Amino acid sequence: MIWRISLFLWLVAMVPASAATCDRVKFDGNRYTVCTIDMTASNVRLFLRNEDGVPYAQFAALPDGVQIAMNAGMYHDDRRPVGHYIEDGETEMRVITNAGPGNFGLLPNGVLCLNETTAQVIETLRYVREAPTCTHATQSGPMLVIDGDLHPQFLIDSTSRKRRNGVGTSADGQTLYWAITDNAVTFHEFGRLFRDHLSVPQALFLDGSISRLYDPANGRNDAGAAMGPIIAVVE
Repeated sequence: MIWRISLFLWLVAMVPASAATCDRVKFDGNRYTVCTIDMTASNVRLFLRNEDGVPYAQFAALPDGVQIAMNAGMYHDDRRPVGHYIEDGETEMRVITNAGPGNFGLLPNGVLCLNETTAQVIETLRYVREAPTCTHATQSGPMLVIDGDLHPQFLIDSTSRKRRNGVGTSADGQTLYWAITDNAVTFHEFGRLFRDHLSVPQALFLDGSISRLYDPANGRNDAGAAMGPIIAVVE
């Protein structure tokens, strides 16, 4: 019996901790789900269309092997990305640098740049200047946190509360955070989650009312309107 117990404990010890986990978080009076992703041990990529050119649009349509997924940026009615988009090294949409209507055009906005073992949120004009190589990239806006500061147009007394989702990256690019609100929040509150709770220097808003998360390990599979770009951790 003792050897069986010892064998069991050894086998448990040999099972690696998941490199991508999602947890419920309470911060500053609001509720969130935050996914922490170790980029050095995870395969993170973007999805827009299948091999036939049809937008995936829903989590259920994604290929097998998806562990967690979330909507990944704003899009037009036909699911085309509003801003810069790269998938598997192929550029679908150029970088948009000018101000415009809506949240996307609330400059500064930014780009999430993914490579094999790193992720970086980069303010758009810096992204253009530095021209980093990205295997996958999606542009959205506004930035939530820029070099450790909140977006300058966020108001602490704002009354605009909505469901929102976004991403943040550690300074070394090895940790990627996804966050989705579980109640309506202001931009100022959402930015503080990334700056003050997650302590990331850069964070980017992805979208609002359509924000959705797929996390089967915790029994979550948000339904709703068809999506454009989707970010996923895959086996």
